[in-house]
Amino acid sequence: MSRSPRVMIYVQHLLGVGHLHRVAAIARAAHRGGCETLLVSGGMPDPTLHGLEGVRFVQLPPTRAKDASFRILLDENGDPITDAWRAMRILRLTTLFDDFAPDAVLTELFPFGRRPMRFELLPLLERMRSLSPRPRAFSSVRDILVDRTKPERDLDTIAWLQKFYDGAFVHGDDRLVPFEKTFPLAERIAGQLHYTGYIVEQHAIPETADGAGEVLVSAGGGAVGMPLFRCAVAARPLSAARELPWRILVSRQEDPAEVAELQQLAGPGVIVEPVRPDFPGMLRRCRLSISKAGYNTVMETLASRAQAVVVPFAGGEETEQALRANLLAERGLLRTVRESGLTPEALARAIDEALVMPKAPEAAIRLDGADETIRLIRRFLAERP
Repeated sequence: MSRSPRVMIYVQHLLGVGHLHRVAAIARAAHRGGCETLLVSGGMPDPTLHGLEGVRFVQLPPTRAKDASFRILLDENGDPITDAWRAMRILRLTTLFDDFAPDAVLTELFPFGRRPMRFELLPLLERMRSLSPRPRAFSSVRDILVDRTKPERDLDTIAWLQKFYDGAFVHGDDRLVPFEKTFPLAERIAGQLHYTGYIVEQHAIPETADGAGEVLVSAGGGAVGMPLFRCAVAARPLSAARELPWRILVSRQEDPAEVAELQQLAGPGVIVEPVRPDFPGMLRRCRLSISKAGYNTVMETLASRAQAVVVPFAGGEETEQALRANLLAERGLLRTVRESGLTPEALARAIDEALVMPKAPEAAIRLDGADETIRLIRRFLAERP
């Protein structure tokens, strides 16, 4: 290929923003790797997204999930999406595809998830399949899938993968979590699965002077953190970290009235402020991290080698956070507290245990997933007939 390869990346985050930030890391790696890169996001805009210089970013008319069940999707005005809205999105997405003319398309999670978005993704994939030469198609998927409450849907996943895709990039390390642990039919698509290692942002971490010697409390970008934040405030005086400065990073999606109440509860020595784009840099300087157990936060924490306590999210049908956190805890890389057992006393005990943990070894698990994803895409393109 004489010109730079063109890579189009599609992501639809519905609750938090972890999916968006994970593919943003892939987009940055694509740009570093000499690709013309288009990142298309269908979720709500995130003001903390940063470091996309050189990447073309397009925001589709956004949608989000009403709650953790993901059954009802709302538009940017908070109204349920309609057939007319879906038709508009299909047109916008396919027009972007036609104008960019990518050599490769990466769809985040689909077909292993994001089933409600098949109304626009299946037409796009059919369009790609009809072209000659056909753009390469890849799925980008986490190491752990949510609980498969309807196993028959796995057959749809396999059918779509085999019909439309050249491969699926599993952003994990099979020494920690083999994909078949949460996708029992993985053997049927073994030839299409490629482990990349975990994705951690290593190249666009803003410099920061904040966080040094602090206890950082965070819950990602969704509106699910208040129980943890309140519990952390109550646990502080019970823990060995009571004399340290604490900083609580609150999602902009949280209720402003609840944030104001939290600020009143926090008291001296505790800063309450919005989530910041330099959070990964703060992790490298902190004394302890207390957080939910989302993929991005946990991997950034491991990369920073910070001592950590995680409280896996257990709302809706979510199981992936708990499974990953428990496996990492078994390796002695962090401490966990079950969401159902979250009390100030339990959190304080976990804090005390984490404070005396040794730092994790740097090579505990593979963390080069973004760059490996682009290496694989370029390899597939080089092998094009």
